[in-house]
Amino acid sequence: MKILAIIFLTYFVFKYTIRLLAPFLIKRFANKMQDKFRQEFNQQYKNNDSKEGEVTIENKKKSSNSKTDKVGDYVDFEEVDE
Repeated sequence: MKILAIIFLTYFVFKYTIRLLAPFLIKRFANKMQDKFRQEFNQQYKNNDSKEGEVTIENKKKSSNSKTDKVGDYVDFEEVDE
């Protein structure tokens, strides 16, 4: 009987504590994500200091580990109605 009382008491204390702390934890998580997105957005547009109407072309670097081995061939197929 004593064990059941301890289990129920622990459950209700845990449940009440989570109910009180959850909004703060969620708000903290949301603020961190918002700051992260804002930082990435500012970083992306801070580097873009070109004049209006100016066109720039940026090429991606080719990776040195490109695969030249062909794994298989493409097989074209059609569905057959029976």
